[in-house]
Amino acid sequence: MTPERWQQCDKLLEQALEQKPDRRAAFLDEACNGDAALRQEVESLLSAHGKAADFIEAPALEVAAAAHRVAVVRIVAGQQLGPYKILSLLGAGGMGEVYRAKDDRIGRDVAIKVLPPAFSADADRLRRFEQEARAAGRLNHPNILALYDVGTHDGSPYIVSELLQGETLRDRLAGKPLPLRKALDFALQMARGLAAAHEKSIVHRDLKPENLFITKDERVKILDFGLAKLQPKRAQVTDTDVSTQTLIISTEPGVVLGTLGYMSPEQVRGEPTDHRSDIFAFGAILYEMLSGQRAFQAKSSVETMHAILKEEPPELSKANREIPRALEHIVRHCLEKAPEQRFQSARDLAFNLEELAGAPVSASEVPVLPAPLKRRELFAWGLAGLSLLALLAVALFLDGYFRRTNVNQQTIRLTVNPPEKANLWGSLALSPDGRWLAFVASTTGGISDGKQSLWLRPLDSLAAQELPGTEDAIYPFWSPDSRFIGFFAQRKLKKVEVPMGQPQILCDAPYPAGGTWNRDGVIVFAPNYLEPLYRVSSAGGETTPATTINRNQKEAHLFPHFLPDSRRFLYLSWNSPGVPPNAISVGSVDSKDLKSHVPLAATSGVAYVPPGFLFFTRDATLYRQPFDPNRLQITGEPTPLAEGLAQTGGIGYTDFSVSENGLAYSRLSPFNSQLAWFDRKGKSLGTIAQPGPYEHPSLSPDDEQVALSLGYPETADIWLIDLLRGTPRRLTFDPRRDVYPVWSPDGSHIVLSSNRNGNLDLYLKSSSGAGEDQLLLETRTGKRATDWSRDGRFIVYQEANPGTNRDLFVLPLFGDRQPRLFLQTEFNERLGRLSPDGAWMAYASNASGKYEVYVQPFPPTGGKWQISTNGGHQPSWRRDGKELFYVADDKTLMAVEVEAAPPNFRASASKALFQMHAVSDPPYLAAADGQRFLVNTRVGEPMASTITVVINWSTELKR
Repeated sequence: MTPERWQQCDKLLEQALEQKPDRRAAFLDEACNGDAALRQEVESLLSAHGKAADFIEAPALEVAAAAHRVAVVRIVAGQQLGPYKILSLLGAGGMGEVYRAKDDRIGRDVAIKVLPPAFSADADRLRRFEQEARAAGRLNHPNILALYDVGTHDGSPYIVSELLQGETLRDRLAGKPLPLRKALDFALQMARGLAAAHEKSIVHRDLKPENLFITKDERVKILDFGLAKLQPKRAQVTDTDVSTQTLIISTEPGVVLGTLGYMSPEQVRGEPTDHRSDIFAFGAILYEMLSGQRAFQAKSSVETMHAILKEEPPELSKANREIPRALEHIVRHCLEKAPEQRFQSARDLAFNLEELAGAPVSASEVPVLPAPLKRRELFAWGLAGLSLLALLAVALFLDGYFRRTNVNQQTIRLTVNPPEKANLWGSLALSPDGRWLAFVASTTGGISDGKQSLWLRPLDSLAAQELPGTEDAIYPFWSPDSRFIGFFAQRKLKKVEVPMGQPQILCDAPYPAGGTWNRDGVIVFAPNYLEPLYRVSSAGGETTPATTINRNQKEAHLFPHFLPDSRRFLYLSWNSPGVPPNAISVGSVDSKDLKSHVPLAATSGVAYVPPGFLFFTRDATLYRQPFDPNRLQITGEPTPLAEGLAQTGGIGYTDFSVSENGLAYSRLSPFNSQLAWFDRKGKSLGTIAQPGPYEHPSLSPDDEQVALSLGYPETADIWLIDLLRGTPRRLTFDPRRDVYPVWSPDGSHIVLSSNRNGNLDLYLKSSSGAGEDQLLLETRTGKRATDWSRDGRFIVYQEANPGTNRDLFVLPLFGDRQPRLFLQTEFNERLGRLSPDGAWMAYASNASGKYEVYVQPFPPTGGKWQISTNGGHQPSWRRDGKELFYVADDKTLMAVEVEAAPPNFRASASKALFQMHAVSDPPYLAAADGQRFLVNTRVGEPMASTITVVINWSTELKR
């Protein structure tokens, strides 16, 4: 509607309101002069205005002032209200006054809300006040104001509640957006509080920033259930429910209660409301926390009502580019005009926020890092979350579903915790019939050094069982009839019959990368990163290529997935000539030369599910998008479903599994670690800062600062920690992944890797934080800087593409500034480190079958010296070049004395210093003199990982 049309409508509305009700029709006939559209618009606004008039026209400030005048005469400091001594007036509003008081019986300060006598005669207001007491009295939740007592004083009812110290959300906002992480934290607390109220059939109906209080410890409290409407319970009413029924207060049609700007469309229209109106208000509040602007606010009340009914608020990404699309999708889902299209429960809303919070968003403040939970505590909480009642409900649901009885299908979410004394590896598969979940867990050691095996859990049971003979299993996949699980172990492709069959070897698969099984008994699998996909019978036997690759291009075909015709299959195609990076390609068992691709980039994981959806992952986020498998065409926009998914193994595969009636995905929580100094004998010399999920530390040349990546893998940023004071400072603020910092020799700059443009590219950043980030190198492959030469002329980096061999390069910062290859073989060469004089390159290679540390001249001349003899990783030089350090396979820090005068190089026998309990890459940093080592030390046990299972995920599409 144009501004001129608005002015015309607004003017006619004002004139119509001045007419007597029985004269308004005749007035509109004359005023609209035959313009039917204009008349319809004015009548619509007139109807909405009439229904909302009680609220919109109420002189709230005058009412509050009157209440204040009346109450001050009657209640003063020192006065007693029953056992409570009034201390001071805290504030006044349309529903009464709030006082600070003391309960002398237990010495507790409380808040007392009193309805003034002038309003006690108002039956409607008194009814609402009593309703607030009854509603709040039924709630006991940390995110809802706690009610202690109710009573009367001289005919005036009052409510006694906990006394809060802090500010309202309105005060906190002050017209500005909140930091993203803080907004998400507050939203999750609000959702949990609402869920608790809704589960007791209580609807707030007046959610707004003024009714949300933030305590000094940053806890959100929902206030003022004065407008709460008690809803009938869904369960069958029995004689014992009579007392509950007497609390049900029906809203008469045409009466509107709420606050304009946060009211749902059904509230504006004066229609009956339920808990979904609270969800709409929640969406409006979350929108305001993220953008600093109200979702629906116009010049007049009429325009605001029209916006609520007809318009969509501006896109959040325009106000803040850091807002994840998954979070914007949640807000939009809350603000749907039709109640049936919103989240159908605050519990579902909270679940989605919890999923998003599990992959932290960027924030502009120093993180508060919680202490890690012990494994037994996590396990206990997991069992508590899967109570017997929930188990019975799921079992009954599944029984009805699989028997094809007429059940009301609902979306059910389960959390699968690791078996006792085990860690989830992250590799999982949901059976096609939705009955079974297969997953890999490590029962000894940690995620990086434990021995894993395959586990099987029926979804109608709490117990998972380990499958015998599946040691070292990874990447499970199911047969179409859900009878067998295919998996890889000990360089073989195997299968095992469920529930407790004996594994059978099908063929060789030395470096596997996924498989898929069609209904004709054909398995297509990736036996090796740099080989084509192969096919084999599910009974075993000869293998034949299913695709062709360009080995010179280092092409990789990974993680195939059959389409419904059982002939064609999707797979991930890396470095394919003529194919966009990270494309989803299509192959066929009928022709190994077939290669077409879907115009969609996926960094890992792809699956098709009838009747027409493609599930894929990109940057550890799971998406769903409509897809036509016959024409290989995608439509619409991708919908983010979950962020921060686990990545399995060394190739960055993001793990999820989906069937027609089930979805499962996992997250691997990061280790908590502590930066600590140790001497050469392993004696602790003190810790730095508080524990946190620290990764990729790098020591400044003056040994006074450490740069590291902090956060979850796909949303990490670079932080600097002052080693003298232990204070952190955030250096990068990009919402994507910033990792692998390396200092310049003078400490003025840091080179880092970031996937801002897709692949991990090299960027240059001033260590002071000033200026823009400078793109140093952008190529088709991922890159990680590992060193910066002492003379400042070269940056050493390695290719970081998952699924391909790593090679070593140097980037000159002079001349043409083009990358130069240092070392390329069919094996992995990584973590190149230049000696201080720039004459030697130390690196780790698995050319012998296991990683060892080697040294070559720089530039390379053909010489090569092996430094470690029984496994070696993470080489680094002492600053004077006379000693080389590395980590042995048992995590012992080793030292080697070096005598080097080009072209001669001599190294002494390795000497053990001390064993580290470290995490991250690199796990240690050597100080300039080689007498101290900053170790990223593991704190406690690894944080537990969980699998989320969503049964009947497609039901949500029908809402």
